[in-house]
Amino acid sequence: MADLAKTILAINPEAQVTIADENIDTILWENGTTPIAKETILAKQAELQVEYDTLQWKRNIQKEYPDAV
Repeated sequence: MADLAKTILAINPEAQVTIADENIDTILWENGTTPIAKETILAKQAELQVEYDTLQWKRNIQKEYPDAV
């Protein structure tokens, strides 16, 4: 699954956060970053995971045929 920091940055590229143990309940919003609702983060994380999973075929092919894709 997409990690929380990457997910948050996909929503707000300017965000500055500290996260302990990939636990959404430990997000510390730094330097005036506006907090993002947990539901929004989880929805975006699911979306990023679908995108990642959808491209699995391409990663598999690139391993076997590096020049093909």
